[in-house]
Amino acid sequence: MPQIRHLAAYMEQLAPLAYQESYDNAGLIVGDPSTDITGVLVTLDATESVIDEAIARGCNVVVAHHPIVFKGLKKFNGRTYVERAVIKAIKSDVALYAAHTNLDNVTGGVNFKIAEKLGLQQVQILAPKTQVLTKLVTFVPVADTQRVLDALHAAGAGQIGNYANCSFKTEGTGAYQPGSMANPVLGERGVYHQEPEDRIEVILPTHQQHQVLTALRHAHPYEEVAYYLTPLANANQEVGSGVIGNLPEAMDSAAWLAYLKQKMGLSLIRYTDLPDRTISRVAVCGGVGSFLLPDAIRSGADAFVTADYKYHEFFDAEDRISICDIGHYESEVYTKDLIQQYLAEKFATFAVILSETNTNPVRYFY
Repeated sequence: MPQIRHLAAYMEQLAPLAYQESYDNAGLIVGDPSTDITGVLVTLDATESVIDEAIARGCNVVVAHHPIVFKGLKKFNGRTYVERAVIKAIKSDVALYAAHTNLDNVTGGVNFKIAEKLGLQQVQILAPKTQVLTKLVTFVPVADTQRVLDALHAAGAGQIGNYANCSFKTEGTGAYQPGSMANPVLGERGVYHQEPEDRIEVILPTHQQHQVLTALRHAHPYEEVAYYLTPLANANQEVGSGVIGNLPEAMDSAAWLAYLKQKMGLSLIRYTDLPDRTISRVAVCGGVGSFLLPDAIRSGADAFVTADYKYHEFFDAEDRISICDIGHYESEVYTKDLIQQYLAEKFATFAVILSETNTNPVRYFY
């Protein structure tokens, strides 16, 4: 029987916690990781009503996009909706798990789901993250090079975009003199030794450093493994904020707005005009996305689909792009489908159910 820890490990393989923003609180918020899973309810927000729904439908895990707890809680007396939800979850043995900005920031994540809904093509990360990659250099006897490389690749090193098992190798000569307490694989104690070696270089996600080094030490034949790690400023094209892609065909503004409304199931759109220009290239950011406007403009987007724009921020479009604010809930509601799809593909022994509770706190009067 799969346990909560198995679900958490799988979700964090898809969307590593290392990729969440500094203000975020993704991961297992409430629950014992060793608990067997009876069922999972997928939602956008883990509110009290959602927890009631989970109990009624036999689910002891709620997987939400938004963490119910963002800031530290000092008291649990039911004063706020957050405290009440946490209390109810604990008393009812319902675990709460959140995949938030870490799921926003990965290829195949939230923004890719929005792009899929809009039919965008040639989709790419809009603002790739930097400072999330590390280069590993190590030195291996020639005869052991492939075995070590295989171990490094299996541990997560050497993935660059659509290319796997990437590495660079140069030949050289390693030299050392084993001490009296050494146990050398090659050479003798107290005797200076030279050995033909390969210098291996691979790139790895920084958060996988521990597992890659563990694999290196297990696979390397030497008693003492020589290596060094270098943090990279390179942008990781697989991780970052927002996405950008192309519509199947260019549209005028009126046709674009009707298309956006229909594809995303919207009641209304707040937008800025884009005079005398068709829409063909679209940038997307689920939730609050105003910080990405310069990236959207710089990437040649004609329209930017996001949410939570303030009045004065709309002026920043300056007739260079059409800002389309579709609402926070509306921009991310299909995250439920994304999470359900991922979990249902992995786990077949329990039900993964979409919540029927509308957690959108905003209502519209027409």
